[in-house]
Amino acid sequence: MNNTVKVTTGFSMSLDGFVAGPNEDFQQLFAWMTGGDIDYNLTIGGEKQKLKIAEESIERFDDAINTTGALVAGRRLYELTHGWGGHHPISAPVVVVTHRPPPEWVKEEWPVTFVTGGLESAIEQAKAIAGNKKVVVASATIAQQCLNAGLLDEIHIDLVPFLLGNGVRLFEHLKVAPIALEDPQVSIGKGVTHLTYRIKKER
Repeated sequence: MNNTVKVTTGFSMSLDGFVAGPNEDFQQLFAWMTGGDIDYNLTIGGEKQKLKIAEESIERFDDAINTTGALVAGRRLYELTHGWGGHHPISAPVVVVTHRPPPEWVKEEWPVTFVTGGLESAIEQAKAIAGNKKVVVASATIAQQCLNAGLLDEIHIDLVPFLLGNGVRLFEHLKVAPIALEDPQVSIGKGVTHLTYRIKKER
């Protein structure tokens, strides 16, 4: 397996550990992306959106946009977002882990690869696509599977000051706990605390 390309995952997360609220609600989780002073234009779901990022968070946001060479997602996220309208917000190629490919992909100008050979195959293909950039796992379920399989190198958490009480937890189905993490890199934004944890690897 190619170990030179970093594999990361990143989510906005509530203080009680949810990365999606009840009924797949993300309003509170993404509030920090609309409460700043710097305009940031993205295409989300095929529609142009103007975000407002605080100066303290712009480096974090730029890093996520500019250093991602490929994304890995699950079939459920792909369907939930309707294939991101044919254009993922950060414009990176997407590898979708699935048991069954969907009908023929019609957005030929935007590269999506459907992998039926399992998680490790999907990560390897994403690494090949990413080149000298990183692979980002964009689905909570796939991130959990990567943690269980020892495939992740870093976890990026944008911690928001909300208690959601219900929804989708990022670390709910770990089978190999405890997983040791290095001390975090921390930066404080407006309505968010940015945390980066490297996963300790056995030597």
